[in-house]
Amino acid sequence: MTHSPSASQPPHRFDFAAWRPSRRALLWVLGAFVLGLLLFLLVWRSNSDSDFYRAGPAAPTAASPQYAPLPAPVAAGSDEVSDVPAPAPSQRGDEQQPRLVETTPPPPPAAPAPPAPPAAAVATAQPQPISTPSPKYPAQALRNGERGTVTVSVEIGADGVPTDVGVARSSGSRQLDRAAVDAVRRWRFRPAMVDGRPTAGRVQVPISFEN
Repeated sequence: MTHSPSASQPPHRFDFAAWRPSRRALLWVLGAFVLGLLLFLLVWRSNSDSDFYRAGPAAPTAASPQYAPLPAPVAAGSDEVSDVPAPAPSQRGDEQQPRLVETTPPPPPAAPAPPAPPAAAVATAQPQPISTPSPKYPAQALRNGERGTVTVSVEIGADGVPTDVGVARSSGSRQLDRAAVDAVRRWRFRPAMVDGRPTAGRVQVPISFEN
């Protein structure tokens, strides 16, 4: 007894797993589809937003001017009068004759006033002390009970630094006078101002010693 090949061998089946695309290929296809969809939407939106310029209605043309017809010419030798109006005769007698009008020339411009002389420089502020170290009371004068007030005369430069310091009125004690002068030499001043600029000045400063 013989067996047919179909009965002895199993039937051939199609292998779907071998032809199924990989996950990476599916992702590429999906990405290409999404990109194409986005490009389509972009082109469609740009076309819908664009403006189309259409030619407007033709502008009305200017109306042709209307001219009155000229009168027909008169035949030679005819007594018919032409309709063309004759030019009006010039009336030279009525025309105004030009007259010469003399105008008075304008007076010459007045000479400019001479500039005012500059005002004399005036001091707007006196030197003001801004740093005043206290004088040292001499020990010997303190033991002797010497006291009094020394009036110190100070010449101050434009930079606010004393340039000349002296006794304008003595206290009666040479030690107190010397201590007052030494103290004022260390003072600093805001300089005097003349026309908005710092300048030198002089002030008198009283220095009191009390024990």
